[in-house]
Amino acid sequence: MSINLLGAGPLSVLPTGSDPLSTGSLSGGGMTSPGESGGFGNVLKNAISQVSDLQGSADQQVGTLLQGGNADMSKVMISVEKADVAFQLMMQVRNKIVSAYQDIEKMQF
Repeated sequence: MSINLLGAGPLSVLPTGSDPLSTGSLSGGGMTSPGESGGFGNVLKNAISQVSDLQGSADQQVGTLLQGGNADMSKVMISVEKADVAFQLMMQVRNKIVSAYQDIEKMQF
């Protein structure tokens, strides 16, 4: 599954080719060890990196516009909004992860 932010390219949420609903994907058949490529941690790192890249691009375009360069105002605003939406999405994912962790923490075994 990927999220396309207004033509900025897909913001990958799951590794390419993974199907979370396929049989055996949670039983270890489709899971990778932390040292291998893929895995939950790497998916989060990639998503954070993509959000950081969007914010860096937006900052660069705003800087060019402020210095009087020939930057199109509408493209700069779209870039800033893409970065903002990506950041808000990342924060919501973080909130869901923290909430899930707290729910697991409350469980009694």
